Amino acid sequence: MSSKSALIEAPTPEAKGHREAAVSGPARRGRIGVIVFGSLTLGLVTAVLLVLVPFGPATQSAVIGSVLCGFAVGWAMLAVLAARFTDQPQRWAFVPAALMGLSGLLLVVFGPAVQPAVNWILPAAMLAASIYMIVRVRQNFSGSRARWVLYPVIVALGLASVGAGYQAIGEAVDAQATPMPGQLIDVGGHRLHLYCAGSGGPTVVLEAGGGAAAAELELLRSAVERDTRVCVYDRAGRGWSDSTPTPAHGIQIATDLHTLLERAEVPGPYVLAGHSFGGLYVQMFAAQYPSEVAGMVLIDSTAPDATSSGYQPHPFVMDRVFALLSSPAQLGLGHLFGGTARDLLSSINEYADAADAVQHAASLTDFGDKPLFVLTARVGNDAGWFTAQDRMAALSTDSVHRIVENASHQMLVSDEESAAVTAHAILDVVAAVRSGEPLAK
Repeated sequence: MSSKSALIEAPTPEAKGHREAAVSGPARRGRIGVIVFGSLTLGLVTAVLLVLVPFGPATQSAVIGSVLCGFAVGWAMLAVLAARFTDQPQRWAFVPAALMGLSGLLLVVFGPAVQPAVNWILPAAMLAASIYMIVRVRQNFSGSRARWVLYPVIVALGLASVGAGYQAIGEAVDAQATPMPGQLIDVGGHRLHLYCAGSGGPTVVLEAGGGAAAAELELLRSAVERDTRVCVYDRAGRGWSDSTPTPAHGIQIATDLHTLLERAEVPGPYVLAGHSFGGLYVQMFAAQYPSEVAGMVLIDSTAPDATSSGYQPHPFVMDRVFALLSSPAQLGLGHLFGGTARDLLSSINEYADAADAVQHAASLTDFGDKPLFVLTARVGNDAGWFTAQDRMAALSTDSVHRIVENASHQMLVSDEESAAVTAHAILDVVAAVRSGEPLAK
């Protein structure tokens, strides 16, 4: 081959570069869809793993923080991989990565101390970021199918931001509209809300049902306080009470109540009245502190069961799963249905502890001759429920078991007419304690 032919056939560096660009350009552009999908999937997987492994404590704030950090990884990888492997850099993805990553780390490290601030700042910042992201996606992905993966994700972020803002504003408005009655008492690492009214003795202590707060016993409290002193309180994580780093189980709930009454200088012995799941807690209290209980009222109470296995899922994973399940309430669902995210978490934890609670409540096997009033709702209960109520009435030799006609489980504390029957039963026990006479059958 002549040198002239070689000169003609040999490509110039410029021509070689254009040829490589022509080959690699479409290929590099074609990778962006895979990178978008892969990065978002990585963020979701990372969020799940950070929830299940001990990245932070099993508190709601730490779990939400873990999820945010996981999603931040996904957005950061989109920005990095798009710049490295395509000719379509997506530096805008660093914006959600930074917002979520910083907020998530603050929640994991500082927990409830920073959550109120994050609840106010992050929704507004994330909504603004969502609008910015939509604009950049329209500019950068014109004609690309990848934008149809990103649009739903960004819209979901925007809606979540609106919901979270609605939740924060709603809780603030509710707090202003309903000032806390009573006081907060430190019971050892957290404070419980206690409100006492009326005068005279013995003091009645009302225990709300599962997932309920002291405010839901207002009809009973207002009726009973006319004749004696009555106290209502919120269990940890409910109403105005502080949350605890780990879920409070039945025995701890009874211990907390004992500490609360002691530190608030509420003299005993007490007449305990527990509704539904609260009936289990007052029975635990009576078993742990028998000398401090003068009488008891079980209001359509859940029945103890000594044969229960008491099996509980491993808290290493389940506490985090429960915190995650309650988190959607932080996006506006809590206020929409009249509660908060931590109310939902507290309810989930209580019902998850059901097997353990019914077993521990069965440790009360003999209430002696102390007055015991068992109230059972007629509506909505089956034969097995009535049999279990009879068993609880047999705990004391001085007991009355009354079935309330035309009343359902919840009506015994929330319906004015049915709640009046419940209040009357409580005051019957108070009268029996005062007089030393048996309950009127």
